Amino acid sequence: MAHPTRTALGTWSGGRFMHFGEPLDDERLIALLRPDPIGRPGAGIHTVLTADTYGSGDADRMVAQALQGIDRDDYVLVGAVGHDFYDGEREGAKGFPRFTDPRLRGPDDYASYLRRATEASLERCGVDRFDLLLLHNPDRTGYTSEVVWDGMAALRDAGLTDLIGVAPGPANGFTLDVIDCFERFGDRIDWAMVILNPLEPWPGELVLPAAVRHDVQLITRVVDYGGLFGGDLRDPGTLGARDHRKFRPAGWVERGLERIARMEAIADRHGLTPLQLACQWNLAHAPVRCVVPTLVQEAGPDAKPVEDKRAELAALPAELLLSAAEVDELRAIGDNTGTMALKGAAVDHEGEAKPDRWKIDAPLSELAARWAIDPARDLAQRA
Repeated sequence: MAHPTRTALGTWSGGRFMHFGEPLDDERLIALLRPDPIGRPGAGIHTVLTADTYGSGDADRMVAQALQGIDRDDYVLVGAVGHDFYDGEREGAKGFPRFTDPRLRGPDDYASYLRRATEASLERCGVDRFDLLLLHNPDRTGYTSEVVWDGMAALRDAGLTDLIGVAPGPANGFTLDVIDCFERFGDRIDWAMVILNPLEPWPGELVLPAAVRHDVQLITRVVDYGGLFGGDLRDPGTLGARDHRKFRPAGWVERGLERIARMEAIADRHGLTPLQLACQWNLAHAPVRCVVPTLVQEAGPDAKPVEDKRAELAALPAELLLSAAEVDELRAIGDNTGTMALKGAAVDHEGEAKPDRWKIDAPLSELAARWAIDPARDLAQRA
């Protein structure tokens, strides 16, 4: 049974499916996503993550090309299912609905959908099993439904995946929901994926103790903080009209670069690039076992080739270099507590639940108290 390795590649890199930076052509994207075989000497990146909804299956097909000629035991493949682009209709920027949407099906059909979607994704990827399969961007039902997690466990029992887990998102938040999911189904969940990096320690850091207690290993994404740790995004004016980073608040590039400059002394002390520093900081936290930054080809003549960023990730030192004091110092420099409105169970949500936001009910309030989380203090956006 192969677990995700320390470094990983995601099909949201390269600008084709998630609109970050300049989209790569087929040849460059396939080369970017091609894992370094585990058996090959030297450093490398051995894990690839995909999600069936990216490009309505096209990301899976790109992965199939990237995996050609590599022995199945020489890489780790992580899949994700949860958005129904088979029966559901795309709802603009919101994407496709979750498979648990009552407009599409009821609980009796959750397991059959999960199997159908998983088998289709495997076929597109050209393999017969995932090493890890994640429940992708669940709604409240996905976090709490015994039927959903019975269905996920059945996929493991059927040999379609060796491990199962949960991937909240796509925006930041879902703190209480992830912890709730661990408490309910931690005996089944092997891995989870959260947002974490030295410029966004909050709120992802709040789930770390629960992951440790329930023996859930973590993949961390957005390690690059929207590409800033890549080292070549200097002017937000270079972002294209469809670039997802346009949704970040004004001034995020300037503020982020100022903080990264304050981190450079620590990076230089250990001979690390900014991207490697961010990865090392994440991996210094006990439950974090895998980092998957977004590899972005920025626009402009001075942009660093995305292949160079991949090489930096592949060369990440195997040993953890940062001291506990340095980890704390970096967290203090990058402290972002209260800087955004969070998704999932939210302090300020009123009315009916939405697919990505709902109120903090009594059980979640009790859960927060058990984990010494004060929602008004720890989960609210500050003025």
